[in-house]
Amino acid sequence: MIVLGYGPIMPFDAPSPLPDRSQETANRHAIARWLLLVAAMVWIMVALGGATRLTGSGLSIMEWAPLSGTLPPLSQAEWQRLYDLYRTIPQYELVNQGFGLEGFKQIFWLEWTHRLWGRLIGLAFLLPLIWFWVRGRIPGGLKPRLVVLFLLGGAQGAVGWFMVASGFEADRTAVSPYRLVVHLGLALVLYAMLVWTAMTLRHPERDAPATAAGLRRLAHPTAGLVVLAMLAGGFVAGIKAGLDYNTFPLMDGRLVPSGYGMLSPFWHNFTANIAAVQFNHRLLATLAGIAALALAAWGAATLPAGRARMAVLALGATVCVQYALGVATLLLVVPVWLGTLHQAVAVAVLTATLATLHALRRPKPL
Repeated sequence: MIVLGYGPIMPFDAPSPLPDRSQETANRHAIARWLLLVAAMVWIMVALGGATRLTGSGLSIMEWAPLSGTLPPLSQAEWQRLYDLYRTIPQYELVNQGFGLEGFKQIFWLEWTHRLWGRLIGLAFLLPLIWFWVRGRIPGGLKPRLVVLFLLGGAQGAVGWFMVASGFEADRTAVSPYRLVVHLGLALVLYAMLVWTAMTLRHPERDAPATAAGLRRLAHPTAGLVVLAMLAGGFVAGIKAGLDYNTFPLMDGRLVPSGYGMLSPFWHNFTANIAAVQFNHRLLATLAGIAALALAAWGAATLPAGRARMAVLALGATVCVQYALGVATLLLVVPVWLGTLHQAVAVAVLTATLATLHALRRPKPL
């Protein structure tokens, strides 16, 4: 350094201070790994929810106790109290009457595990969030989104209880299909936001090749069909439509079942008519499969090796697996293990769809 009367002057070749890009990248990647871990837990939660529904376990716990409910019954008296409470609802009277305390324990443990896993997801999100926040490792602009994700997780617990409570109403042996679809839809929104945020942290650049413009135009309606097929599947589950018309590709010997429009007003058929609900799910799944395979074939022919090509090929592959599982689940009249697997692989299809949309994002204008 040279000192003159006016103060210190830095040499001309002295480097100017720059932000530590490597630390910023490390922070982004660490947060992305954390969010992907939480997303994986949500994925397992969706599968547990499917198993709970298929076994009729969801109504076995009739109390919403976010804190005290963490512990299972610890005494014979507590087991008997919960069993006596369960015996007051229609599901016991109409479906499980007389199955005894041991039968009650079998359905109780699955629902308890489902709820406990939800609590663990909350902790797996909240504790790292506090740690990253206190240490100043959250990138600028990301804090509001992380808070929204935490609030959505809490809302999902409340919506879950709102769904379960519908199953205690008179003459009901299962939860409301509308509330079930809302609960499933919110879980998928939460999962999608976690995965999308993590992918953006890992791959902030928009580097889709120039050949991706046409693929992008096909990818968005394909994603729409995938989501609609999944929500239609929620109504299939909600009204147990998979237990009827267990043939493929025809339904009772017809392409379109004879009772498709039997309910009035007509829109009720989309959510409450077994024939229409199952047909709509089949149709949407078929259209989504065709669109995904077309996207995969087009991408394989035009995209260079890289993230976008891998994403469209993964979407085509997962859609094929999911379609085959759906047909098998139908023909075998919805065994619990296969129905649960079908619901779990649906999340794999959603993941591949998100990866495709992310990799094909439109470049930012210069």
